[in-house]
Amino acid sequence: MIELDGNEATVTVKVSGAAETFMDGPFPHAQHIHIGAQGVCPPAQADTDGDGAISVPEGHPFYGDIGTSLTTEGDTSADSALAVERFPGGSAYNYERTFELNDATAASLADGTAVVVVHGVDPTKLSAEAQEKPSELDPALPLAATLPAACGTVSVSQMGQMPEGGADTGSPVQQSDTSGIFLGVGALAVAALGGGAWAVSRRSSRA
Repeated sequence: MIELDGNEATVTVKVSGAAETFMDGPFPHAQHIHIGAQGVCPPAQADTDGDGAISVPEGHPFYGDIGTSLTTEGDTSADSALAVERFPGGSAYNYERTFELNDATAASLADGTAVVVVHGVDPTKLSAEAQEKPSELDPALPLAATLPAACGTVSVSQMGQMPEGGADTGSPVQQSDTSGIFLGVGALAVAALGGGAWAVSRRSSRA
């Protein structure tokens, strides 16, 4: 959920069922608002190399560049995209932070092309081929460390209060100004299960 007042955003992310550990510590989950592309999550057909996982380069044409890094502290720009020490970690977490969005991200939220992506997949859920690959973003890391694990498109609604429920309660897009609007993640998730990548889209018709 993203609450906007001008360019000030309060972002809330609730995650469960994520990869738990990495190198004897909590698995860091980089999370970003992506912008500037189609504003959708990649379909299963985006797995062009057939390894059973949709990598960042394969997903990029659909969700675009990193506009904002949802870090726990400090910088929130694309420069912090891989600042793993400043992202939440573990199998479940609740994230909430208020900060100033850059103009590009605010514009993408307003025009409906913003997408939230959470990274980091349990390598045992990947195919043998994908388990052996390095990350395209940082070759020192395995592919699983930066692989997109969940993806949600963002819809805009003018509300007086935050909606109840999870990510599937996002409301239909409505044209309005950006003062006091809420942006709900309305589609979740891209998950690597049993060696395959599946795009699952869940939308609510509730206003």
